[in-house]
Amino acid sequence: MENKRLAELFDEIADMLTIKETASSKFEVRAYRKAALTISSLQEPIEDVYEKGGVAALMELPGVGKGIAGKIEEYLKTGRIRKYAELKKTYPIDFTQLTQLEGMGAKRAVLLYKKLRIKNIDDLKKAISSHKIRDLEGFGEKSEQQFEKSIEILGASRGRLLLGTALPAAEDIVKKIKGSGLAKEVFIAGSTRRMRETVGDIDILALSNKPEELMDFFTKLADVQSVISKGPTKTTVWLGMGLSCDLRVIDPKSIGAALQYFTGSKDHNIRVREIAIRKGYKLNEYGLYDRKGKLIESKSEDVIYKKLGMQWVPPEMRESRGEIALAQEGRLPEIIGYGDLHGDLHTHTKETDGNASLDEMAEAAIAHGLKYIATTNHTKSARIAHGMDDAHFNSFFRKVDELNEKLEGRLTILKGAEIDILKDGSLDLEKKTIQQMDCAIASVHSNFNMGREEMTRRVIKAIESGYIHILGHPTGREIMEREPYEIDLEKVAEAAERSNVILEINSQPSRLDLNDTNIMLVSKYKVMFAIDSDSHSTNDYDFLKYGIGTARRGWLGKERVVNALPLEKAKRVLSK
Repeated sequence: MENKRLAELFDEIADMLTIKETASSKFEVRAYRKAALTISSLQEPIEDVYEKGGVAALMELPGVGKGIAGKIEEYLKTGRIRKYAELKKTYPIDFTQLTQLEGMGAKRAVLLYKKLRIKNIDDLKKAISSHKIRDLEGFGEKSEQQFEKSIEILGASRGRLLLGTALPAAEDIVKKIKGSGLAKEVFIAGSTRRMRETVGDIDILALSNKPEELMDFFTKLADVQSVISKGPTKTTVWLGMGLSCDLRVIDPKSIGAALQYFTGSKDHNIRVREIAIRKGYKLNEYGLYDRKGKLIESKSEDVIYKKLGMQWVPPEMRESRGEIALAQEGRLPEIIGYGDLHGDLHTHTKETDGNASLDEMAEAAIAHGLKYIATTNHTKSARIAHGMDDAHFNSFFRKVDELNEKLEGRLTILKGAEIDILKDGSLDLEKKTIQQMDCAIASVHSNFNMGREEMTRRVIKAIESGYIHILGHPTGREIMEREPYEIDLEKVAEAAERSNVILEINSQPSRLDLNDTNIMLVSKYKVMFAIDSDSHSTNDYDFLKYGIGTARRGWLGKERVVNALPLEKAKRVLSK
């Protein structure tokens, strides 16, 4: 899949265009940002879209006009974009790498290049170690420390990709293998199957009568950059996206045991094998055997767990966090399913930083099988997202009423906003504007470096204002880019319980916030959750599966999820 690289190129073009602010560059920057957002959230390869219908098909994507479509075509045909190459002559800076760091925008990166000839992370590390950053005007010691911490976070995540990048790539490989006719069945295993938020490699299992032909086909896929090892039953390749991928051909008689073994996690499997040993069995990737080596079961995961005196454990729960004892007792919780959501309570339109109109977002929601959405654009303090003021919301809500009439019940759009929680805990809209809303989300988007007590007070003040329904992305983290801000989640959950405020599980692959461990932490409080896409594009409703996967990893049942309720029941919960 070229999606990741192409989105990075467009973001980098936008970064370089922001340096010289002109009337035309502002328009161009927004166009490239929108295209990058669309492509990065696309759950099918951009090259497949192009193959189906050329430039015309590309132009059907949200935020992709004729000019951008031409750039995509140029890249897919030549592997380069001329405009990008021309801009890099002026700015030979690795913006993709540097702008991942907290507090580092394109202009600051250019300033560092001009003053210290810093082009990349390695150059920045050297400048930090010699304390050159703190002496620059506009930076200082605090910036130096911030960059150093961000580099540590980036380094710790090196060699891993977001689930939202790895899973579509794995699904695309599976689709191509199935389409080849060389495999009867194909399965995703490993941490991707467990829906971990980041993935270190991709594991695929296949049933095939033509293993050597299948391996030849696999190594010649366009996504494959190099072949690490190749054999008749196992081949490992390096994908251009920056991950290795293993393809194993499994004996059909052993597929259940193989799927259990290669799904993991390692700790879960160790515990399961210990149970097998205590019962006089041996368990490996080929099957479950008795003391004499007689095969007991190998075809079915479910039966293997049953023979060991356990319930079948959903892959997302296999992390050795207490699930094994519950499975032995037959008390595993019934967790939310991937088809259980009726609505999405966090979406954006092009009125702020979204790519699509309200009408387009509504039609896309219907296509995704949703019965209701809340439209929740940013408020005025979020200048970078072109946030709306009170007057703008009032006029926008009239559009919502008009569209609801036109939709005639095919979908219901709830009025809402994603309201900034300001530094002092107050809300970024007038109360009379918020009172019109069915779904007011409050989120922290600034001043992340506050102390734990101060941030906790800030968020609790917003919760206890009596004006918000949902606390958005409660820890503010961005995976592999920004650590969660310091906050006492248990105190936040206590306040949410008192005030009937819902806690969000934000499904954006870069957020997944709350994460699985925090869901488990706060589930002991009587709070409801909302699994939201935070859609900025019509494609982003696909992200809901990542939020559901995270909720499943946090052992959450659908009865605790407000948007797993039908509309009228969800409205009653929100109205509290």
